[in-house]
Amino acid sequence: MDIIISINDKINQEETVALYKANKWSAAEQPSLLLKAINNSHSYVTARVNNKLIGLGNSISDGYLVVYFPHLLVDPEFHGKGIGRMIMNKFQEHYAGFHMQILTSDANSVPFYNKLGFEKAGNTEPKWIYKGNEH
Repeated sequence: MDIIISINDKINQEETVALYKANKWSAAEQPSLLLKAINNSHSYVTARVNNKLIGLGNSISDGYLVVYFPHLLVDPEFHGKGIGRMIMNKFQEHYAGFHMQILTSDANSVPFYNKLGFEKAGNTEPKWIYKGNEH
């Protein structure tokens, strides 16, 4: 299986929404806004097999010091094959040397991000106003 990892590869609404639906993410309910959000990210990383989008992550950044990683999704059929790690490794190459890299993780994903070197952010406590329903 040849997995191609790319930064800012062209994506379309249909394949993006399909990936979000496969992961039961509520952002799939707003397809045109979802594609605009990804395309307006500072960068995004895709994973493809036989030209099929099987993974996607995006970043929001000031471009110099701080980067935030809001989304990382892998098609459930490909979970456990290292694709999420490949996507995050590509981000690490792209943002090497940044002062702060931030993400918010569901409890189930904490061990994954810990293995990548992320740790609890001091005494911080995440807060949000959220219109989704999957968390």
